[in-house]
Amino acid sequence: MPFELLYSVYSLTLLGLLIVLSAIKILREYERGVIFLLGRFWRVKGPGLIIVIPIIQKMVRVDLRTMVMDVPEQDVISKDNVSVKVNAVVYYRVVEAKRAIIEVENYEYATSQLAQTTLRSVLGQHALDEMLSERDRLNDDIRQILDDQTDAWGIKVLNVELKHVDLDPTMVRAIAKEAEAERLRRAKVISAKGEAQAASDIYEAAKILHQQPEAMQIRYLTALPEIVGERSSTIIFPLPMDLINAWSSRPPKEET
Repeated sequence: MPFELLYSVYSLTLLGLLIVLSAIKILREYERGVIFLLGRFWRVKGPGLIIVIPIIQKMVRVDLRTMVMDVPEQDVISKDNVSVKVNAVVYYRVVEAKRAIIEVENYEYATSQLAQTTLRSVLGQHALDEMLSERDRLNDDIRQILDDQTDAWGIKVLNVELKHVDLDPTMVRAIAKEAEAERLRRAKVISAKGEAQAASDIYEAAKILHQQPEAMQIRYLTALPEIVGERSSTIIFPLPMDLINAWSSRPPKEET
């Protein structure tokens, strides 16, 4: 066999082997391959071993695992005109590989941009107090909006979590003063309620003592240990009025 013919056979064999090897694709359990035939969508394949015919077919890999996307820090103006910096994290996954490739150019970039604009839009409709105290509700609102808008891309948004709400230092001091004033107000209200309740109880006790003179005498006797315990040098003990009345009502003695 001439050398030129042997070389040609060897070259063709090597080329055929390379074509066969390039046609064999292995997809992992969490991967799917979107196959295009001459530029048109053909089918979704995987996982496992698949054959992609070179030149006339092209495959795009899609990861079906849950993806974690960090939303960059956003400047947000709250409903009560407070400037804050907010960042978040979004958990999402591709549920339809076909739409994730065909309906949007880059579904990861598109989801990131949509998350940023939605974060600013939703938080801008709420006051600062709501951002700090109602995070669960805000997280659910943002997740619902993202999930509705990315549904056309074959993407399911699983969860959204606000990570940090950073305030300007001057605003932090203002909030601290407001919280301190609120605590003082509550303390005064509690003190006033306590005094009102104590006055009511004292009034009721006074009525009972007025109706029962014997109870007043018992109260005098129970007060003595407290007075002695204070180590007072002088004790003024009030004389019960019934004794005074009894003394004054006695008839005078006749002189003999």
